[in-house]
Amino acid sequence: MVGGACRVSLITDYASLQAAVIEWLARDQDTFLIARVPSFIQFSEAKFNRTVFVRQMETRSSTLCDTTAGEPEFIALPADFQSMRRIRLPGVTGKPNLEFMSGTQMEEYRLSIGNAPAQPRYFSIFGNEIELAPTPDANYAVEMIYRANVPPLAANSTNWLLTMAPDLYLYGALMESAPYLKNDDRLQVWGSGFKTALDDLNDLGKTSAFNAGPARVRISGVTP
Repeated sequence: MVGGACRVSLITDYASLQAAVIEWLARDQDTFLIARVPSFIQFSEAKFNRTVFVRQMETRSSTLCDTTAGEPEFIALPADFQSMRRIRLPGVTGKPNLEFMSGTQMEEYRLSIGNAPAQPRYFSIFGNEIELAPTPDANYAVEMIYRANVPPLAANSTNWLLTMAPDLYLYGALMESAPYLKNDDRLQVWGSGFKTALDDLNDLGKTSAFNAGPARVRISGVTP
């Protein structure tokens, strides 16, 4: 504390974020608390993955089917996968999108075609894998556009979210510290700061994704 106020450091990476959290808590001599700051940040990131919705969370990844594998209809999901936006075959004419099927629907479809290999038309998510149907008859390229988890700062010195919203990270970590400190008054203040930062970020995400022009009504299957 300097002159009764927090000496706020510039937050640019994982180390400076931890330093800022310690400064705001004014507990720079509390080694037990300092040791828990990485956990406060980790808990915040878990909350971000559930509540932040901006275009920066969407990413693209490509892989290949492997017809020599024991089960070529299964492809591993990316490690940072959260939810699928779109999956297609970019090497096929027209780059067709695959349609989603539930596990039960997939089983019924395979039975109806005698599980004959062919160009995939459908996909399902099973655990940490994508299941394709029909079973690929060639090594097709598969492109996924999906919502990814925020890169954790424990494994990265910085990430796009810390650069874009350091206040969200700071208030998130401070809010997670409140139960440990048993300080309900601070929880309310930091929770309010976190909500404001989160709402502002999500509003910006909506604006950046949908401000390219007025939406047009289009009937599926009809070329404009």
